[in-house]
Order: sequence, then C-alpha cells, then structure tokens
Amino acid sequence: MNLPVRVRTMEGDEFDAIRELSVDAFGGNGRIGQLLDALHTSWAWDADLSFVADRGGEIVGHVLYTHALLDAPHQLEDVLVLSPIGVRPGLQGLGIGGEMITATLRLLNQRDEPLVFLEGRPTYYSRFGFQRAADLGFVAPSVRIPPDAFMVYPLSRYEPRMTGALVYPDAFWRCDSVGPRRQRYTSGCQ
Repeated sequence: MNLPVRVRTMEGDEFDAIRELSVDAFGGNGRIGQLLDALHTSWAWDADLSFVADRGGEIVGHVLYTHALLDAPHQLEDVLVLSPIGVRPGLQGLGIGGEMITATLRLLNQRDEPLVFLEGRPTYYSRFGFQRAADLGFVAPSVRIPPDAFMVYPLSRYEPRMTGALVYPDAFWRCDSVGPRRQRYTSGCQ
C-alpha cells in the first residue's frame, strides 16, 4: 500500500466524523449511521475499541469492536464483535481496511477478551486468521447468518473449552443488523 496511514484509537470528538465516513463507505446507507448511534449509547461501546486510520490528520478508515456475550456452558464470556469497518470511498481497495484489521487484532491480543466474532466474506477475513465459527463449537446468534459468514478470531486468552452461542448487543437487533434479510425494515433503530 502506498498510502502511509497510522491506525490509532478514535478520539472523543471524532465520532461524528467516523459516523459520516462509515455512511459514505456503505454507499450512503443511513442504517450504518443508526447502528453506530445505537452502539455508541449502549453497554457494548468501549471508546478504546473504536479505531481510525489516520492519513496526515485526515480520517480515512474506521473499525469498531463492541462487547458481546458468549453463552458458554460454564459461564458467560465477554467477547468482541467486529462491525462495522469502512474506508473512505475513493481509497477502498488500497489495503487500508486490511491494515486496520491487522493492527487492531495485534492490540486486542493484549486485552482480556478471548475471541472476536464477525459476519463477513470468508475469502476476505480468512487472510487475517478468522475462521468458520461453527468449526470451533460456536453457534450464530441468528439462523439468517450463513454458516460460512459467521467467523471467529481466537485471541491469546482463548481456551478450547470456550464454546457456545454468541449473544449480540441489543443495538444490532434494534437496528435489524443481524444476518441478511430479503427485505429490510424501512424504519430506523427501535
């Protein structure tokens, strides 16, 4: 990649900028902005888990991890969900998203959470070490999530005894952002 970017934690006054960038990155889809708003005011939000790609003081990418729960046989486990990730239009396809994922996963390995889950394209996310979650004994939070798209990245604190069902934060449900639907609701988050 020929664009020098620095991946860093989002600063407190940058939320509006990352929200706008994310909406643009998803083709003007306002639902992504609604999801970010809902997550930002929820129990799942952790300011230390919102990262930006900064190029000379300009935010060109954003990746968010939020807290979720794993309903494991012996206890609930605090885990993370990667969603959303976006790069400014015109800069997509240049490796910025991959650089953000690589840098942030390295940082997350120093935290206490054992796992990162996502819904995504296996051909893209597998290059970063994400694997099919069902193969490690995890159950998707919705039957609408295609089995190959429900993926997990084991962090350094992961133990094989950690299996069970992922429980998304309520913001994902209120914004109807879990798994694909044939037809999305037209209203915003509820």
